[in-house]
Amino acid sequence: MAAGGAASARERTGSVAFSAVIGAVAGAALASHRGARAAGVGAIAGAAGLATSERVARARQRPGEIPPLWQRIAASAALVAPVGWAAGRVARAGPVAVATGTGTLAGLLGLRPQKVLLGPLFGAAIGRVFAARRPSVPAAIVASTTMLAYRVTSALLFRDAQVSLLAERVRAEDLPFVVPREARSRYVGTGYVRQLADVLGGRYVADAPDVGIVASLEELAGPDFDPAAVDPRVREFYEHTTRFRLDIIPRWRLWVRPGYLLYRTLVARPLGQANVPMNQREIQRGVRSRIDTITLPDRDVVAVRGWIRSFADTDEPIYVGIYTTYRHDGRGYVSVGFPVPQGSFTATLQPRARPGGGLILTSRSDLDHPGHYLAYIDPTSRELTALAVHGFAEQLDVHVDDGQLLAEHAFWVFGLPFLVLHYRMHRKPTDPPP
Repeated sequence: MAAGGAASARERTGSVAFSAVIGAVAGAALASHRGARAAGVGAIAGAAGLATSERVARARQRPGEIPPLWQRIAASAALVAPVGWAAGRVARAGPVAVATGTGTLAGLLGLRPQKVLLGPLFGAAIGRVFAARRPSVPAAIVASTTMLAYRVTSALLFRDAQVSLLAERVRAEDLPFVVPREARSRYVGTGYVRQLADVLGGRYVADAPDVGIVASLEELAGPDFDPAAVDPRVREFYEHTTRFRLDIIPRWRLWVRPGYLLYRTLVARPLGQANVPMNQREIQRGVRSRIDTITLPDRDVVAVRGWIRSFADTDEPIYVGIYTTYRHDGRGYVSVGFPVPQGSFTATLQPRARPGGGLILTSRSDLDHPGHYLAYIDPTSRELTALAVHGFAEQLDVHVDDGQLLAEHAFWVFGLPFLVLHYRMHRKPTDPPP
């Protein structure tokens, strides 16, 4: 306990010192137009002001909470001041350009599509006000004022938190809905499960035959789901996934395509994870689906099931997901962990019966556990620090229609649908008996 308290004290001291640096740079940028002495005084005032507010914020912060909104707003306004100063000094940007750029940045950081759209419009309006009343106002002041005004307005318009701190430095056992499997390098890739087997010391089987993403649907039984009512073909797909070949048709909403292309280029492909095809032309390259397994020493049951989908021509990863099941309060859940460097993004899904023998797995639930979680895994203690990502939702609907096994995997961000993956599952041909 003493060691944990000392670590927390060091963190608070470090955060206060870091805030002082940010405040000093911001204060100097905001006052630099008045000369070197004014910039020096501004740096001292900025350092003292932001460090004090950070100290107060940390003192009032409760366990499991992120710093209060007012401190986050103050820090973001301070961070853009030197950026605005550079834009005005180097690029000779005027108030409209600086404010519009700041608003665009603020909107993008907000992630929510409504915020992304509001950002540049709000910034342009602030810039026009400055240009009309004080065209010679320093760019640092324009940037800082725009960020401050936008963050306050955004907080008033969008009151529901889309991300919240769920837990800080807790044992993995305390968060059964989080899959604690991280990537130990910057690239996840299709060899992830093999690398994980080396870490765990377990027996690794690549492309395991006749295995499913779950061991048995009985593990998911609960008040909203009776495994006995499931169509045998749906059950077979879950319990023997490798018996099937999947045809995929992605349907992206037009509004999300530009942002996804940017994400894919800058994040997904360099990371080797969550690289969903954009269109049917990419699907024609072929998609390879396999499940790699790990069995721990002195155990007979599979401990890790990694469902890996990749492009058949290059083995470039599409998804690398670790599938697990667990029970809580008489219900079964499916948790899928997507490893990222030193962390994991987990989707925990509630099973629901579908008319006609289908099975729905959804994160859209009033229960406590279903949802999406981003976790950092301490490499030494293995403790988790987890965020709940409320703005993301998904639902997988597996069913039989006219004798064909089908699935629709739908995704929402901030309540807006942006992608549906349509699957047709075909049983693979089997070799005739000798």
